[in-house]
Parts: sequence; C-alpha cells; structure tokens
Amino acid sequence: MDQDRAKKISEIENRINKEIENLRLDVKASTDIKSLELLKSKYLGKKSCLLSIRKSIGSLDSEIKPVAGKMTNALKQEIDKIISEKEIEIGELEREREMAEEALDLTLPGRKPRKGSISIISRVTEEIEKIFIGMGFEIAGGPEVETDYYNFEALNTPRDHPARSLHDTMFINDNVLLRTQTSPVQIRYMEQNKPPIAIIVPGKVYRKDYDVSHTPMFTQIEGLVVDRGINFGNLKWTLETFVREIFGNERKVRFRPHYFPFTEPSAEVDVSCKNCNGKGCRVCSWKGWLEILGAGMVDPELYKFVNYDPEEVSGFAFGLGIERICMLKYGIDDLRLFFENDLRFIKQF
Repeated sequence: MDQDRAKKISEIENRINKEIENLRLDVKASTDIKSLELLKSKYLGKKSCLLSIRKSIGSLDSEIKPVAGKMTNALKQEIDKIISEKEIEIGELEREREMAEEALDLTLPGRKPRKGSISIISRVTEEIEKIFIGMGFEIAGGPEVETDYYNFEALNTPRDHPARSLHDTMFINDNVLLRTQTSPVQIRYMEQNKPPIAIIVPGKVYRKDYDVSHTPMFTQIEGLVVDRGINFGNLKWTLETFVREIFGNERKVRFRPHYFPFTEPSAEVDVSCKNCNGKGCRVCSWKGWLEILGAGMVDPELYKFVNYDPEEVSGFAFGLGIERICMLKYGIDDLRLFFENDLRFIKQF
C-alpha cells in the first residue's frame, strides 16, 4: 500500500516538474505582455495540466488527496510567480525602449509658446474711449439684462410704438429682456445725476440677427451730452472730431436726415470711403460714403422720465457699433470673423 501511495505521488510530482520546466521554456521565449497572457491561459486555463491534476485528485485515496492538493497549490503559486517575474521584466524593457525613443535633445532650440493677444474689438473700444475722454467725456455702464421700461418706454418707445419693429428683441419674459442698445444706461445715469452730463457707454447688446453684417451679440458705444445751450453744432463738431481721430484727417464726414424715436432732429453719419476716396467703388456700393453711426438732439419728451426741465437744458446723443468701426478701419468684410476665434484672423491685429 505504501508503495502504491509513493508511486502515485511520484507521478504527480513528475507531471508538476515537467509542467514547470515547459513553462520556464515558454516564458523565456516570450517577448511581450500579449504572449504572457496566452501562457496564463495555457498553464492556468481549462485545458491546463494544473486543472487536469486537480480533477484527478477526486479519484485518489483519502491519504493521498491532501498531499496532491498541496502539490497543485504549490504548482499554481509557482506558475503565478514565474509569469509575474517575466511581466515585470518585459514592462521594464518596454519602458526603457519608450524612454530611448522619446529621448530629448537638449541642444535643440526651444519651442516658443503661442501668445494670446487683446481682441481687436477691445483695442478699438479703448482707442474710442481715449478719444472721447480727451474731449471731456466720462465712461458709464449698466446691466445687460434690462427691463422693457429702460430699454424702450423711457426712450420714447412705448409698447405700441412702430419703432419697436426696428428691433428683433430677445425677451426673457414680458418685462425683462437682453438690451438691444446701450441707451438704457443714459436714462439710468440721468436719473441719478443732474446736468452738465457728458458720458459714453460702451457695452454688449443683443438682437435676433445673424449674417455677414449682423450678429446676435455685438458691441456699441452710446454717447450723451446734456447741458444748457447744447445745439446741433456741438454734436456736429464732436462727431467730426471723433471721425478724424479714429480714421484720419483726410476722411470727409456728412450728416443725412434720419429717424430715431429718442432724438429729434436725427441724422445718420457717413464717412468718405477710404478705398476710393469718395469716388465710388465696390466697397462702398459705388456711393463714395460708408455709414458709421446714428445721432441727433435728445427728444425733450425723454427729459420727463428723468425730471429734467426741457426749457432749461438740451442735449445730443449718438450711437455707433464697434465692430462696424473695426470693419471700416481695417477692411474686414465679414462681421462673423470677430466671434469665430480663428487665430489666423486674430493674429493680424
């Protein structure tokens, strides 16, 4: 009985030793992690020698089963150990190879980081602000989310006024909207300040429009002057001075009658085309002139909303689009370029 027991244990031991020997040979031939995964399946999977020995344990005598069980456990541990050591070895070799391939040549010149730049809209806004500050204006600001009262009614545009059709307004509810102009700041400022007043109001405004010459959001600067004895001559001098400062002394300026609900009389202001010097070309649609802003004398009706006496004071107001000024100043032909973040466009300025 003892001889049979020893013989069966010896057979199991020989199978185990042979399996370990074969494993070492296979592991030695492995060169990557993928091949090791295949070896795991071969030596630990459903068709492995290990599983075959474990299945045969059930037919052994009760005295042999514990010994055979310990031997198969030891075999599994040895298989795991051999494969794990090879995984570590291959991993280190792969890291060394990657480092060799990614080696840095410290003698090469460095790459310069890409620098950002101030937006052309911000640059021109600052330039315009400096011009008007030089003429004695102050800068004022107000909310972009506005009420119907300040955006329309207090600017002489009640709910049934036909001028509302000029704006395609982004309403939040019946009484709250995204401002369509920076003019509401003029009302807010006059409510809190008494004449003399000379302010400009730069800021974002919003309308439902999008094509080569319109965007849903754009930048405006409104101007307002209120004092005793202000007349259209003061408005004309202010705007002519601005145009020549921003475009150059050679540019001509003209005023054309127009309509705005909060100024009377009103005018649109044109500047001579730089491309053809007023003779007419494709850029100016063969007119020789390019529109740049709207302006006029403040309608006395507006003073009722801010408790000013129209018999005592008068004033003028004007509004211009920054993007429009940028396009005319730098020959930009598509308004959408300002908002598409194309670095090729941005770097030009």
